[in-house]
Amino acid sequence: MKGTHQKASIALALLVGCAEPPREDDPLGETDVATNPASSSPGDTSSGDGTVDDTGDKLDIGEDTDTGPEPPVEVEFSYIWIANSDPGTVSKIDTQTGDELARYETGPSDQAEPSRTSVNLLGDVAVSNRGSEIGGFGGVTKIVAREEDCQDRNGNGSIDTSTGPDDVLPWGEDECVAWNLLIPSDIFEHGPRPTAWEGTVDANGDPDPNPRLWMGWYVFEENLARIHRLDGATGQIQDTVDIPWSGNTFGPYGGAVNGDGDFWVLGWGEGPLVRVDSDTLEVERIALPPQPGEESQQSYGMALDQLGNPWLTTRGVAMKYDVTTMQWQTITTGNQLMRGMMVDRDNRAWLAVDDTGKSNGCGLGLIDTVTGEVMAEAIELPGCATPVGVSIDVEGFVWVVDQTLDAAFKVNPDTFAIEFVVDGLEDPYTYSDMTGFGLNLVVNPPAG
Repeated sequence: MKGTHQKASIALALLVGCAEPPREDDPLGETDVATNPASSSPGDTSSGDGTVDDTGDKLDIGEDTDTGPEPPVEVEFSYIWIANSDPGTVSKIDTQTGDELARYETGPSDQAEPSRTSVNLLGDVAVSNRGSEIGGFGGVTKIVAREEDCQDRNGNGSIDTSTGPDDVLPWGEDECVAWNLLIPSDIFEHGPRPTAWEGTVDANGDPDPNPRLWMGWYVFEENLARIHRLDGATGQIQDTVDIPWSGNTFGPYGGAVNGDGDFWVLGWGEGPLVRVDSDTLEVERIALPPQPGEESQQSYGMALDQLGNPWLTTRGVAMKYDVTTMQWQTITTGNQLMRGMMVDRDNRAWLAVDDTGKSNGCGLGLIDTVTGEVMAEAIELPGCATPVGVSIDVEGFVWVVDQTLDAAFKVNPDTFAIEFVVDGLEDPYTYSDMTGFGLNLVVNPPAG
């Protein structure tokens, strides 16, 4: 229900939902993971894409510790979840130490290419698989953050789960993988991409122990973006919304949820930008504004600021849609290729900039979201090659995932110094809310 996104209390609750028990009627016949096939029919509710983190309600905020550029916090655990696209895994990394604590298969053998990761206020992650470039299925998988909340499905008295990057259990054997929903997409370009948890909290600021998950994909033959809202505990489809789409090669591309639980979705290239109302499921469709000097848009990344305004990256321009005035603001950044982005608690938008070989460098762009000032065209990161995603951790450090470098940078937002680099990733392509910071920002915005 709208109106339940009150500011979370200073002592944020630690509530993590348990994984759903294994289902006996495993539709794929491959695993003990609860696996549901998604219908391609609208309205079907049958069962059926270094270190960092800002996963809201996994934290206890202290008073006097000095651990980073954001308001000091004491953190019980803080993770960034980075998809390794080519091998079909996801890495769970401690944002304070840079240690990779676990690595998981993200789907069965007929799914491939994970990209979007979304972290809820409990710390759990949903990973969407785009599907194989030569055809096949997409899907979305939930992985539980804390081992004590995983389920001993084989009854051996312990939790069988990954202990690091070299300990990837075969699909169906890791007991922290809760469920998988198969999506009947036809090819890679049309598979699941926008993925985002809801962030409902109660009157005390405690998070819903079973938040719902939004995700979407492209029914290309019908030129529709199909949006599902899933039960977070089981992965079963609760709601379906079909939206006439753009006809572009790629379908719905980026997604984020605001404080009311509405799902904002951006289409690759020329858009559109749409909002699905959490209560009514009504769709608001917003055309992107003309881009000066360009025949067509190249929209790519998106994030929400603390007021719930969508920010987009495109070719040479960052754009803000003001939800109050219903007007666009365009900001020329000087960068011809920008990808993922994230807005922090100090009203700064951080942009992944890939202008290697051009006048600007490779790394981070920076914009003041209040004034629209370009604070930095490109903060260069040594060795940077293909920065794809940006995220922010609970201490306010900025993370940049570099696909070609197989690494992630942790950057101080005030000095721009690199705290450390996490390497050993494999084809890391992730540009969504990898830590839960974006969700926590709109659910628990800064005071004043």
